[in-house]
Amino acid sequence: MKTRQEAYELLTKYNKSDNLVKHGMAVEAVMSYFARQLGEDVQYWGNIGLLHDIDYELYPEEHCHKAKELLEKENVSDDIIHAVISHGWKICIDVEPTHKMEKVLYTIDELTGLVTATVYMRPSKSILDLEVKSVKKKFKSSGFAAGVNRDVILAGCEMLGMDLDTVILWTIEGMKEAAAELELAGQ
Repeated sequence: MKTRQEAYELLTKYNKSDNLVKHGMAVEAVMSYFARQLGEDVQYWGNIGLLHDIDYELYPEEHCHKAKELLEKENVSDDIIHAVISHGWKICIDVEPTHKMEKVLYTIDELTGLVTATVYMRPSKSILDLEVKSVKKKFKSSGFAAGVNRDVILAGCEMLGMDLDTVILWTIEGMKEAAAELELAGQ
């Protein structure tokens, strides 16, 4: 898995849902942003973000378990497979994130959903003017985007040794870079 195009084609081979593809792209954008901030391989981290939910549309009840099978069938390397499946740690699989990149994926996967939901509620419908405090307010409201597991986000922040505000800020900034593709640039 060398190029973004290869990762994107693999994602869309198994996921036809526009929402799932956009979620993969949102996670890709945030993973790429974190990689830049941390001096890591932007392309590699971004590809992991694209592929992280490769099995979700076809096998939601076997999420992360089927990802291993699909990726092995596509001759994807073991390090990518481990990264992809570890984002489901303590949720649907017992593979722990160990690499810094895996810990970032584990942390921001749910957070991208919360950020997206927050944007949809804004009058501007834009991420470009979104602030950390707006996301934190929604984070504290358990009834808002109730499917978002806040405990996973907090556990991920702890694993990374990063505070929630910074993780939210970097998630927003990463998603801003792909605002047009994610249809989050406003009206």
